[in-house]
Amino acid sequence: MINLMYLVLTALLALNVSSEILNAFKTVKTSLDNSTGVAYGKTMQLFKSFESKIADPATKEKATLWNEKAERAHKLAEDMNKYIDELEMELKKEAGYNPPKDTAYKIDDLEAATRLFISNEDKKKTPKGKELYNKLVEFKKNLLAVDTAIGNELAGSLPLNMPATYGEGAHDWGNTYFHMTPTIAGLTILSKFQNDIRNSEMQVVEACHKKIGEVIFTYDEFKVIANASSSYMMPGEEFTISAGIGAYSSKAQPIVSVGGMGSAVKTPEGDYMVKGTSESAPGEYSKTVNISYKDQETGQMKNVTRVIKYTVGVPAGLTISTDKTRVFYAGGVENELSVTGSGGAEKIALEITGPGNIEKTRVGNSGQYIVKCNQAGKASVTVSEIGGKGRPVTIEIPIKKLPDPTIKFGNTVPGDISIKDLRIAQGMAARMPEDFLFADYKWTVVSFRMYFTGPGFEDGSGNAEVQGNRWNEEARKAIAKCKDGTAIIVDQVVIVGSAGERRTVTGAFPFTVIE
Repeated sequence: MINLMYLVLTALLALNVSSEILNAFKTVKTSLDNSTGVAYGKTMQLFKSFESKIADPATKEKATLWNEKAERAHKLAEDMNKYIDELEMELKKEAGYNPPKDTAYKIDDLEAATRLFISNEDKKKTPKGKELYNKLVEFKKNLLAVDTAIGNELAGSLPLNMPATYGEGAHDWGNTYFHMTPTIAGLTILSKFQNDIRNSEMQVVEACHKKIGEVIFTYDEFKVIANASSSYMMPGEEFTISAGIGAYSSKAQPIVSVGGMGSAVKTPEGDYMVKGTSESAPGEYSKTVNISYKDQETGQMKNVTRVIKYTVGVPAGLTISTDKTRVFYAGGVENELSVTGSGGAEKIALEITGPGNIEKTRVGNSGQYIVKCNQAGKASVTVSEIGGKGRPVTIEIPIKKLPDPTIKFGNTVPGDISIKDLRIAQGMAARMPEDFLFADYKWTVVSFRMYFTGPGFEDGSGNAEVQGNRWNEEARKAIAKCKDGTAIIVDQVVIVGSAGERRTVTGAFPFTVIE
C-alpha cells in the first residue's frame, strides 16, 4: 500500500506543487519510516532469538555460525542506512538548512535534489545520484554474498530492485527519482530506499535464523498506528480512520474505538477500521482514537490515544474531482470523475485529451462521468461553463497502468500450501487484491514456469514450462511427486487483462508444500 501511495504521489509532481501534495509526501514519508522501524524491530527480535539459541548447548554451534553471517548482513545495512542519513542532511542543506543559524529548509525547492544528485557543479566528484546507485547495487551484491545458498534463494525476491548496469539506464534511474523533485519528495525517496534496505536485511537475517529453527518471540515494545484516509474533505464526503498496533501478538487483544464513531472492526489485514461521514459545515475537525491492549510482560491493560485532524473544505466555482483516486487507471476500467460549477451540471462542458484512446460517458444529466483509458501517461481535463464568463479550469491527471495482480496456486497465495489444495488447484490464477479499487478486473494466466526442489526432487528433475493457466502433463507429474517440505517456485508468469493488455508479472512466487 505504501509503494502504491508513493507511485501516485510521484505522478502528481506533474501538477503544481501545492501544499496538499507536499503534505501528502510528508504522510508517505512518515508511513515509510514507521514501516522501516517495524522491519528493524523484527530484525532485532531475531537477534534476541539468536542469543537464546547460542546459550542453548543443543543449538550453540549452529547458532554461532549463522549468527556471524546475520551480523555481517546487519553491518552492511547499518553502514548503508548511515550513508543515506548523511544524504538526507546534505539534501536539507541544499534546500537552506543551516544550523544553528537557520534550522528551516524549503520543502518545495525543485532544484535542490537536482543539484545534489544529478548536476554536481564539482565535475571531479561523482554526482550523488550515481554514487547512491553504485552503493545500492554494491550493498545488494554483498548482502546476497553473505551466504551462497541464501543469496540464490533471495536473489529474485529482495525489495531492493536495481537495474543490472549503470550506463544510460542508470542515468534515467537517477533522473526519474531526483530531477526537478521537491525536497520533501527527495527525502521521501531516500526513506523508500532505507525501507528497502531494512526489509532486505530482515529477509537475510530471517533466512539465517531458519537454518537453526523457529524464532523465539519476545515483544517488548508496541507501535501504535492511527491514520485517516484524508485530511481534507468536502461536506458530506465519506472518510475512513484506520488504527492498530504494529508488531504485536494476538495476546495483546487490542480494542480500538474512535470518538463519536464507535468501535472499530478488525480487517483481514490486521488493522482496525471505522467509517463515518464528514461534518456538513466547513472548518477544522478532529477525532480521538483510543487503543487498549494487554502488556505481555505485566499482563496489565494499557491505553493509548491519538488525535486525527482533518479539514472540511468549501465548494466554490468550477471544480474537478476524481471520485475515488487521484489518478486514472488504464486497462479499460471505469474511472469515476465529477465536475461541479455554480450554474449546475447542465451548464458544464468537459473535454479530456491524452495518450491513446480516452472515452468519457456522462452519467445521466449529472456532473458525474465514467472515464476509460487504454494507455498510461497523462490526461488533460478541462472544464468550462457554457456561456459563462469565468476561465476554464484545466488539470492534468496521471494515467497509471493497473498494478500486477496476486499470483495464486488455485485459490492459495504464495506461502504454505497443503498437499490437498495443491492437488485440487489444477492451475495458476491471477487476482487483484480485494482492497484494490478495481478488484473485479479480470486477468488470465497464459504461460508460466515452475521449479520444484526439496523432498521428492533430490535428483533436481523438477521443472515445467506451461502454456495456458492449467497444468500440462509435465507439471502434473511433478506435482504428483510433491511431499511435505517441497519448495515450488513459479516465475515468468505471463497474463492478459480483460481489456487485452499482455504483460509478464515481475518477480517469483514461492510456495512450500505442507502435510
